[in-house]
Amino acid sequence: MFETVQLIAIVIAIVCLFLIVVSPKGPIGAFRGLAKVTIVPALLVFLALFCVQQVPAGHVKVATLFGKVQDQVYPEGLHFPVNPLYAWNEYDVRQKTIKFDKLGVPSQDQLISHFDVSIQFRLNGNKAPQIKKNTGSANDVVQIHVVPYFRSLIREQGKTVANAEEFYSDAVQTRMQVEMMSALTSNLEPIGIEVQGILIRNVVLPPFIAKAVEDKKRREQEAEKQKAELKRFTTEQEQKIATANAEFEAAKLEEQKIRLLADAEAYKIEKINKAAQQSPAYIQLKQIEAWNGILPKYMGGDSMPILDLRSASDK
Repeated sequence: MFETVQLIAIVIAIVCLFLIVVSPKGPIGAFRGLAKVTIVPALLVFLALFCVQQVPAGHVKVATLFGKVQDQVYPEGLHFPVNPLYAWNEYDVRQKTIKFDKLGVPSQDQLISHFDVSIQFRLNGNKAPQIKKNTGSANDVVQIHVVPYFRSLIREQGKTVANAEEFYSDAVQTRMQVEMMSALTSNLEPIGIEVQGILIRNVVLPPFIAKAVEDKKRREQEAEKQKAELKRFTTEQEQKIATANAEFEAAKLEEQKIRLLADAEAYKIEKINKAAQQSPAYIQLKQIEAWNGILPKYMGGDSMPILDLRSASDK
C-alpha cells in the first residue's frame, strides 16, 4: 500500500512537470503558472521526504522494492538519500521476554507438572533481511519459531526426569535450563534469534505429590529442629562439665596451697625448736617448766642443813 502511494505521488509529479514544460497556452497554460508557484514545490518537498529515512534507537529497518527484499540493513539513525520507492519494515532488536504460564510437562512416572518459564531473547539485526524473506515480522518469528519449538523442547526435557517430585530439585532445574538453552541456541541462532536466558519461575506438582513433598519437608524441618535442640542441650552439658572441672581443679589448687602453707609453718616451727633447744636459756626454761612448785626441805639446827631431796610421793 505504501509503495502504491509513493508511485502515485511520483506519477503526479511527473505529469505536473510535463504540463508545465509542454503546454504553454490555453487553460493548461494558466495551470502551469499556478503549478510553478504552489504544486511543484509541494510535490518536490513531498518527494524529498521519501528520500529520508529515520530509524529509532534499538531498531533496524529493512527495505523492499515492489516486494523484493533488499539485503542492506539500516541501523538506528538518519539515512539520506534513500530510494523513495522503498517500503520499510522495522524490527525491534532490543531484549525481549516471552512468558509461558502453566506449561504441562510430563515426567517418566506419567504425572503432569506445570511450569512457568520465561525466555529472554533478541533479534539479530544483521539477519533482519533473512527474517523478512523467510518468516516475516518480529511477531511472526516468535509465534512460528520460538513458541512451538520451546513447548516441544520442555516436554522432552521433562521425560528425562524419573519422578515428578524431582522437579523441585535445584540440580534438576539447573540441568534442564542448561540443556534447553543449548538446544534453543543451536536451533534459533541460524534464523536470527539470539537466546540470552531461560528462567524457570515456578513449578506446580500434581496435588498429591505436592502434599507428600510438603509433608516430607515438614518432617525434615522437625528433625533439624530436634537436632538443633539436642546440640544446644549437649553444649549446655559440656559447659556445665567444663565449669565443674574448673571448680574441681580450683579446689585442688586451693588444697595444695593450704598444704604447702601448713608444711611451711611446720618446717618453720621445727627450725625454731631446734635452735631453741641448743640455747642455755631454753634449757633453764625447760627446767622451770619441769618444777612442781614445791621448795626443797631441810633438817637440822645450827649445824649444816640436810636437804631432803625425796619427792612427796616417795614419802
